[in-house]
Amino acid sequence: MVPVQDTSRNARRTLAFLIVVAVHVLLIYGFNAGLTDILVEKIFSPMETEIIAEAKEEEEAPPPPPPKIETPPPYVPPPDFAVDAPPSENSTAIQVVTSTRPVEAPPPAPAPRPAATVAPGYTNNPTRDRPEPEYPMSEQRAEHAGTVQLDILVLETGRIGEVRIKQSSGWPKLDESAVETVKRRWRMKPGTVDGKPSPLWVTVPIVFKK
Repeated sequence: MVPVQDTSRNARRTLAFLIVVAVHVLLIYGFNAGLTDILVEKIFSPMETEIIAEAKEEEEAPPPPPPKIETPPPYVPPPDFAVDAPPSENSTAIQVVTSTRPVEAPPPAPAPRPAATVAPGYTNNPTRDRPEPEYPMSEQRAEHAGTVQLDILVLETGRIGEVRIKQSSGWPKLDESAVETVKRRWRMKPGTVDGKPSPLWVTVPIVFKK
């Protein structure tokens, strides 16, 4: 008859043997299936560590306020008048002395030249040397008439140098006809100074009438 303790020992040994055999079978299968490499990589792969820096929350300072611009006071122009300041006690009165020069007597006026005298008569031949101005037909039809007085400058040669209307006839065309005729066609005797011919102004009336 086999003792009970020996039977239990044999059962344990048999179970341990079966476990060892099962482990070896699994290892052999794992080598064949490549599981060993996967396990090795998982076990011995480098660990990736990520360091998360603690963000330091910094409160942003508010922007500085804009500079305050002072408005300059409005420009006030200085007064145009002078302000009379009271005299200072230390001021010294200054007396301005002006010297007057003696008034010189003006030089004596030169002796007046003798005025030109008019020779008797305007010309030797009034008809030739003093032809009558043309009486415009338009003025005749309009019955315009009148007397124009002319200031005439007679040169030394007897020719007419200048003609001015002293008094109009009231009709411009009559005045113009008289001036043109006298200036272009008249000849008159000049004045005389010390017996010599001299320019002379004379006034001559010219009458326009029908």
